[in-house]
Amino acid sequence: MASKTALIVVDMQNDFCLPEGTLYVKDALDTLPLVNQLLNSNAFAYKVATKDWHPQDHVSFASNHPEPNNKPFESFIEMSNLVADKPHEKMQQRLWPNHCIQGTKGAELVSDLDVSKVDLIVEKGSDARVEMYSAFSDSFGNLTAGKGGVNHDLAQVLKEKGIVDVYCVGIAGDYCLSASALDAAKAGFTTYVIEEGQRCVDPGAWPDVKNKFLAGKVELISERSEQVQRLLAS
Repeated sequence: MASKTALIVVDMQNDFCLPEGTLYVKDALDTLPLVNQLLNSNAFAYKVATKDWHPQDHVSFASNHPEPNNKPFESFIEMSNLVADKPHEKMQQRLWPNHCIQGTKGAELVSDLDVSKVDLIVEKGSDARVEMYSAFSDSFGNLTAGKGGVNHDLAQVLKEKGIVDVYCVGIAGDYCLSASALDAAKAGFTTYVIEEGQRCVDPGAWPDVKNKFLAGKVELISERSEQVQRLLAS
């Protein structure tokens, strides 16, 4: 198993995980014991942690837009595809409180996360003009490694490492975790999400997320499953 399997720990950062964080996800730290158990497992050949890594002027920050359309969580703006020949492609972007700003305490991984076991840290969302929930691509499906959006082409790295299977945990289940898992499957990896290893911004959105997993060929599994117990025992 170890020669083919990777773990992706998504956005276990202070702004998401701590009650004083600017975009706190309720009970996020409850996932930490399981996440650290997985990080300490020998079942994974490669272990990745991701981070939101936003500039102060990021398009998703409500503070960067004029009133009255700048209410965090509530307001939406129209966002354009950055690819030169696709500016006609638009999508609605939810606005958020300022979070995970580069170089701030809020952007740091939580102190109790066992980062000593992490092989690669992927910093994403650093292009101010576009949202990037997924560690693999921006919200339009573009990879911008080396151009400001993300510091590593994660799909390429995993393929170079011989990875076939990917297990995902982290924050938030209804945004960055689900986007990363769906993109991992799209990139050709057999992808699993461990349900107890995530928490959502909106817990009520989880049934819809599960439907997206089903459509996107992402398998949702339980910590209690024999499959995960084998990983934890390795």
